[in-house]
Parts: sequence; C-alpha cells; structure tokens
Amino acid sequence: MESRPALDGDPREVGQRVRRLREARGVSLSELARRAGIGKATLSGVETGQRNPTLETLWAITAQLGVPIAAILDTPAEPQVMYGAAVEATLLEVFEDQEVTYELYRLRVPPGTTQSSPAHHEGVTEHLTVFHGTLVAGPASAPLTAGPGDHISWTSDGPHTYRAQGPDVVQASLLIRYPGRQTLQGR
Repeated sequence: MESRPALDGDPREVGQRVRRLREARGVSLSELARRAGIGKATLSGVETGQRNPTLETLWAITAQLGVPIAAILDTPAEPQVMYGAAVEATLLEVFEDQEVTYELYRLRVPPGTTQSSPAHHEGVTEHLTVFHGTLVAGPASAPLTAGPGDHISWTSDGPHTYRAQGPDVVQASLLIRYPGRQTLQGR
C-alpha cells in the first residue's frame, strides 16, 4: 500500500489548529519539525493547508505538541478515516474522563506492508483488540502478536509498528489513552 494522505477532507482547519497549538507552546516551526522528525517544508505545508499529511506525520506532530490527534481534527458527523502506510484508522469517538483523553479507532490493516509509527508523548498507552486476522503490533523493538479475540497493549512513548501477518486483512479496534487534561486545548 503506498503512502496516502491522512485526511479525506480539507486540511486547512487541521493546519490552523496545529499552528495555534505550536504557537501556544512557544515552539518555532523549525523546532517542532526537528522534534517531530519531519521536514520544515512539510510542517509549513501542513500548517498552511497546502499538504494533506499522512497519519504517521500527524501522529509525529501531535506527539511533540503533547496532544492526542483528536486535538487537531474536526469532530465530524461521520467517523473520520485516516490513512497510514499500512493502517486505515477510523476515529469513532473521543472520550474525556477526569485527567485522561481516550481515542477509539476501528483499524483495517491489509497484508503486505508495515507501518512504523512515531512515539507518542510520555505515558500514552495503546490497547488493541483483534476481531479478524493476525496482527503484529507494539514496540518496534519487541512487537506482540494478536489473533482473533486477542487483546494486546503497550506503552507507546517509543516507536511502534503495525503489520498484518498472513493473508488476511486485519480488522481490529484500537483505544489510545492520553494522560493529562490539557489534551484538547487549542481547539
């Protein structure tokens, strides 16, 4: 699967939210690009709405801003579908509970590709349940394997991967837990 834009819709609003969050934290464009491991031109294009970034790029940016990806997305009437190198992620719902924000996704992972995702900020955990197929996911240095009905979880403040194992498309749910109440600030 080739790299596809993360967002189906207009990326300008997402870019404005990224810029507001970056500026509210007093971080320069160059510094955020460096921390996120992306090019300055890429980040500038995201902020101006001239680029429709991949899911991996959005996660890299939001991790460095210390917010969940939901902080920069619209709250659509329909679930938002985002595309990574190997993962199609549909954001189903965002929950805020006391000092924690949760994002619930439906994942589809076709066989044949691997997605390497950047680290989220400290304390973020991912909880994945597989419904169909076999998925290898988790920390890049020690991924876990889950088949139908299995649940795996890991601390995702380091690089992590997702890969379908075998011939079947993986269908799964992913719950990402972000500690800290400041998460949706700047929206």
